[in-house]
Amino acid sequence: MAQAIAARRDGDAFQARMFWLKACHLLDEHGAIARVGFEHGPKGFDDLWVEYEPGKLKPDPSGQLLGTERLQCKWHVGLGSYTHVDLTKPEFINATATSFLQRAHNAFQASQAVGVRSTFKLITNWRVDPADALHGLIRTRSHTLKVDDLFAGKTPRSATGLVRQTWCDHLQIGDAELRALATTLGFGQVSESLEHLREQLDQACRTSGLRRIPSSGSSVPYDDIVFQWASQGRQVFDRKTFRDACAQEGLLEGTRSSVSVFGVKSFEHAFDRLEDRCVSVLDLTPEFDERFIRDATAWRTALAPRLTQFLADAAKTGPRLRLAVDAHTTLAFAAGFVLDAKSGRTVEIEQRTPGPTLWAPDDSQALPNWATWNMGNVATGEGNGEIAIAVGITHDVEAKVRQFVATRLPAVRSILVFKPTSGPSHSAIAGGSHATALAQDLVARAKTIRDLVEGTPARTHLFIAGPNGFSFYLGRHAHSLQPLTLYEFDFQGQRDGSYMASLSIP
Repeated sequence: MAQAIAARRDGDAFQARMFWLKACHLLDEHGAIARVGFEHGPKGFDDLWVEYEPGKLKPDPSGQLLGTERLQCKWHVGLGSYTHVDLTKPEFINATATSFLQRAHNAFQASQAVGVRSTFKLITNWRVDPADALHGLIRTRSHTLKVDDLFAGKTPRSATGLVRQTWCDHLQIGDAELRALATTLGFGQVSESLEHLREQLDQACRTSGLRRIPSSGSSVPYDDIVFQWASQGRQVFDRKTFRDACAQEGLLEGTRSSVSVFGVKSFEHAFDRLEDRCVSVLDLTPEFDERFIRDATAWRTALAPRLTQFLADAAKTGPRLRLAVDAHTTLAFAAGFVLDAKSGRTVEIEQRTPGPTLWAPDDSQALPNWATWNMGNVATGEGNGEIAIAVGITHDVEAKVRQFVATRLPAVRSILVFKPTSGPSHSAIAGGSHATALAQDLVARAKTIRDLVEGTPARTHLFIAGPNGFSFYLGRHAHSLQPLTLYEFDFQGQRDGSYMASLSIP
């Protein structure tokens, strides 16, 4: 009984925090979100929905503009996975008679009846089973279905054909209707714990002018307030009614942050859409197929010029700006390279892991317990003086980089391996000031070694396993390492499980 109560409370907390993370944007008079609903809407698919301003509608992968996003929130006490079959089982979402797919289909029909383009998304802390056919059908950059791939298998014996057959039989519909439904489905995995979501909500409250969550104590007042509102019939909020409700509860304690937030993305976060809260977003997702760039030359010919122009415009807004970067390591580094230390701009970075926080180069004084670098110099052969830099902050990349250099980069003479003295981990860097200090030290050490080679500076090959905040601050100080080439890693082993060259500068 106690475990069941705990599971229900955790599920309610998860749903409530998802609500607040969306509803906070209603306090932005110029934001994209017009209304937010909680426990309200099509029967069975009413956990949470977001409606966008007519002029700021979100395009789906097919280019159609979406008026509403509807979220089904499901929190599991333990970690696990699900399959395409689980979506046909009511018990998967703790229901007794209606499955997730049935709820989505009913809501889809209701949206069609009123002429509103909507998406129906499952948000859960479970992941799709990598062994299940559904896993390969979900786009990692947008968390939507690859509809054409779903219908690629011609017979029920194929993997995708089995998915189609199972879903059609369950919903008692044909392929045409399933295709229409599939274009609206989404599957987002929340990797954050409830405690990390608490930290993310606290950060959202700070920037929105809402009362901060007490750092002490185990309860979060916001978890209960929204359910109290729902019991009173207050389930749909626009900007005015939400502000009034917050004022009535004594939640308004300040003003929204005056720092402008600019977004750069090459993939989509599971539930935190940058367009909801940024004054402007550079959306590079169309340039990628999953995490892989469609045209390798586009790093130089398309992405770098667009990023440079976007950041140049952002820098005109004031001496201090904030970046939210849901993008590849290469783009985070390149952003720092554009807004370098000589740009005259103080740049804050929204850092998602290990918990949501804000990094800035002036966010802290140096502390004696901060990790520094353990640096190794691995000789690889004669080469022509080129060097590789392997940065292993979140995890050790030395073995992978050495393997790649041995087979693909014969001109590299030595590999400089940088690891934090505390050991690789997601918490190795304390914040923006710490990241800046590490970046400056790394560049100084690497430059000293590279300058020992006579003649024209040889190329530097840069491999980074670390938070985007660090990559950005490294980019700010890396001009002296030119010419350089960055690399992206095939994390999911979808191709060769190794590195691929991305952007070369110049």
